[in-house]
Amino acid sequence: MTCRNLILILGDQLSANLAALRHADPARDRILMAEVWNEATYVKHHKKKIAFIFSAMRHFAEELIAGGWQVDYVALDDPANSHSLTGELARAAERHHPERVIVTEPGEWRVRQMLESWGDVPLDLLEDDRFLCSHAEFAQWAEGRKQLRMEYFYREMRRKTGLLMDGDEPAEGKWNFDADNRKPASADLFMPRPARTEPDDITKAVLALVGDRFADHFGDLEPFWFAVTADQAQAALDGFIAEALVSFGDFQDAMVRGEPFVYHSVLSAYINAGLLDPLDVCRRVEAEYRAGRVAINAAEGFIRQIIGWREYVRGIYWHTMPGYERKNALGATRPLPWFYWTGETDMMCLAEAIGQTKREAYAHHIQRLMVTGNFAMLAGIDPHQVHEWYLAVYADAFEWVELPNTLGMSQFADGGLLASKPYAAGGNYMNKMSNYCRSCRYDVKQRTGPEACPFNALYWDFLARNREMLNGNPRLGPVYRTWDRMEETKRRETRESAAAFLAGLE
Repeated sequence: MTCRNLILILGDQLSANLAALRHADPARDRILMAEVWNEATYVKHHKKKIAFIFSAMRHFAEELIAGGWQVDYVALDDPANSHSLTGELARAAERHHPERVIVTEPGEWRVRQMLESWGDVPLDLLEDDRFLCSHAEFAQWAEGRKQLRMEYFYREMRRKTGLLMDGDEPAEGKWNFDADNRKPASADLFMPRPARTEPDDITKAVLALVGDRFADHFGDLEPFWFAVTADQAQAALDGFIAEALVSFGDFQDAMVRGEPFVYHSVLSAYINAGLLDPLDVCRRVEAEYRAGRVAINAAEGFIRQIIGWREYVRGIYWHTMPGYERKNALGATRPLPWFYWTGETDMMCLAEAIGQTKREAYAHHIQRLMVTGNFAMLAGIDPHQVHEWYLAVYADAFEWVELPNTLGMSQFADGGLLASKPYAAGGNYMNKMSNYCRSCRYDVKQRTGPEACPFNALYWDFLARNREMLNGNPRLGPVYRTWDRMEETKRRETRESAAAFLAGLE
């Protein structure tokens, strides 16, 4: 059997408007989708993440077949599965003798290089225009800039899309309302749960497969409640807009024990896999603001995460690869602590963030940045190990979005290319933005000693040991002046307390 084009669709390209499908002919072209071991295990992805992607792939394949497409779907347990993307391309080419292979550009540099080096059949790599900003457009924006700050990129995306714009000016006269989005939340607030989808027969089969083949991977497989189709993801978006968006802005930085979702949308996995269109999501949120149902800080804060941060980190990723993944500006070498895989630690903030990550394959951005990320940076953990952990454990983590957020924003490993300063904080931040400290065995008010919150001594120790690198940062000048004013005895006790704690990690 021959076909004109063989169209490869990857696990994060589950969109009906995908570039590779747009000009294809169901009568003459054939689609290839494959669940391959190499992609599921190059880091040991969370069981829920693997199940989500495999189930969403199988549902999307069913939708394509119902729409008249010819689809070769290779399941993980197919005895003939070669377990690599290029291996499956070669097998499909042998079956169908296509004139060309068509694929929308992969999100990861590694996969793009793999496909480009596969030479059995001519390959057309199409731009992924589900994103607002092309590689060329980002490079043009970045050219000649000493600092690539997200805020200025974000303004360009606002102008380009017209989102929250009144003519040439931002709605209500400001580009950014982040200062209004830092309220701590109390446990007695009503916090809606994300929409939950009951597994159907396809998902149940995937869950059995993942439970059998990936038993040694991190995380709890069940209960499994993710949306796995575009319709289900739309229902999750509807639920967020109806129940949580109104409070999202005020409490987006808040952390509450036992409340993994607070008022967050939990839509990023669906957007990154292709089940939701990011611009459509933003337009839905903007419509709520225009109708007077949500405040500007909620709408702007949400939209900024998508057309600001999401687009910006993708731009940074492709602008700096290859090589960005090995950045280590602070020279951090300590191994990732064992409790990142178990959640078994007396530090309540870390136990909560890692525990819910294990259960849900999810933590919101402040838990990732200011709890697990902040601790890893303060403790001097090898940033590549931190990167691989984040890539493995979160359902929404694909390298293009995860890597810059981890190495740049979280670990300052790129030396300030992405972030204007290290996002370092002591226990006071945790106490202000969460109720974790109330249930912690450590005392957040103490700086040193075995009963003191480890974040307190680690914060100052981090600044002291990295002073040569960070001293010139204007945003850290006041902090270093505070350190210099401390009595020598207090500085010594602080660093000794940090050293004792870090020795215990090993």
